[in-house]
Amino acid sequence: MIQLPRHGLGTAPIGGLFQALTDEQAKATIDAAWDGGVRLFDTAPHYGLGLSERRLGAALAGRSGYVLSTKVGRLLVPSSRGGRDDEGFDVPATYERVWDFSRDGVRRSLEESLGRLGLPQVDLVLIHDPDAHVDQAIAEAYPALAELRAQGVVKAIGVGMNQWQAPLRFVQETDLDVVMLAGRYTLLDQSGLPLLAACAERGVRVLAAGVFNSGLLATPEPSGTFDYAPAPLPIIERARRLAAICERHDVRLPQAAMAFPLRHPAIAAVVLGARTPEEVRTNAALRQRPVPDALWHDLRAEGLLQEA
Repeated sequence: MIQLPRHGLGTAPIGGLFQALTDEQAKATIDAAWDGGVRLFDTAPHYGLGLSERRLGAALAGRSGYVLSTKVGRLLVPSSRGGRDDEGFDVPATYERVWDFSRDGVRRSLEESLGRLGLPQVDLVLIHDPDAHVDQAIAEAYPALAELRAQGVVKAIGVGMNQWQAPLRFVQETDLDVVMLAGRYTLLDQSGLPLLAACAERGVRVLAAGVFNSGLLATPEPSGTFDYAPAPLPIIERARRLAAICERHDVRLPQAAMAFPLRHPAIAAVVLGARTPEEVRTNAALRQRPVPDALWHDLRAEGLLQEA
């Protein structure tokens, strides 16, 4: 069974999510995570059209003792259309993404990822965002990954999504090791509880991603986006109520956001995206501070929190 560290670095930001950054800046961020004890790193071809994988592989070269996950489901095909990427990453549109959850597509995707990473293998492979392709992903992508797992090519397999309903199908119908659940078990959104219950029952471990809901919970005073879009006023007001109660207990809002998912027995790790070394170090300092049980009690009493 694969051992999963409690905290991981999500590398969409070093692939240029929303804002470009240099190779040197990306390496500094990864180095800061490593120096802070992070040994779980998550990437995907989708992140910056392969740029995240290339940068992560270069930064980890010569290092050992870490767990690395990447994803399948989107093939990168050379493109001549020019311009910038139109899916949220500030990178040149030298490739286009093509959905492919077939057996051959999965194998090709992993092979190309290994080339970009400069590695002979990775520890964990996740089926990435099969929202519109669930039936094919279960029928074709999953068996392909299960075969690679049986051959020892990868240690563990799973699915990674921003919703909980489709991953629940995977847990019920396949033999996954891991689910990465983004944004559906946070201080603001506990809708993923049915999935977590099934994972706990089946022994499937969960990586909690998107615990800041893309930004709103990332600072002591709530600001920014919610699920990658402008936050609706009711959500902002709810986040402010959360922050006020946190403050009464001398807890920062992002500190509570990082600690909360790990209270559930199904969740093995929290994966945090970071763009800069400063963000990495700030998150590391906050997660080391204890959160009193009285905070969770008060959040439940105010109707702001639902736990298993």
